[in-house]
Amino acid sequence: MTIIQAFSRRRSIYALGTQKTLNNSEINDIVAHALKYAPSAFNSQSARLAVLYGKSYQKLWDITLRALSKVTPPEKFPQTVTKINAFKQGLGTILFFEDQKVIEKLQKKYPLYAETFPKWAEQGNAMLQYMIWLALSEHKIGASLQHYNPLIDEDIHRIFKISKNWYLIAQMPFGAITEEPQPKNFASIEERLKIFD
Repeated sequence: MTIIQAFSRRRSIYALGTQKTLNNSEINDIVAHALKYAPSAFNSQSARLAVLYGKSYQKLWDITLRALSKVTPPEKFPQTVTKINAFKQGLGTILFFEDQKVIEKLQKKYPLYAETFPKWAEQGNAMLQYMIWLALSEHKIGASLQHYNPLIDEDIHRIFKISKNWYLIAQMPFGAITEEPQPKNFASIEERLKIFD
């Protein structure tokens, strides 16, 4: 598959299963490789990851559902339960963080750019997310990107003993693709792209 084909193949997959095309060690290698080679501003390498499998993976979504139960209107909560349970049906979840200590050091070293380092860090993290998403897609592993932070941040740090310097950015549940997504609608490229000679 070419990189261009990989762009087209990657989609948000919500119907996940446990059938494996790669074992956990192979998935870990993909994640580590992406983490090593992902670009970052000033080569800061501030991104941090946690990959959850098994009981840890299930616990994450139990934490999330518990947090959502406190803020979701009762009439909408059954839909929330269905959505979270779908994430629990896969193989695991990757948590994406940014190490605030690294960012703060850069802010002190380069005060002219102090305000923009957090933005650059999130942009770098987004590229890492996309790299991993594409690599999983290449192996027919579906994923989606979720953002239940800051609702779950405190429990994540406490239960998984993750440093509070690690700021949670996103969660990526992944697993076998049990249902193909609906065709995607595209806005006009002509309205979105300008080319100048």
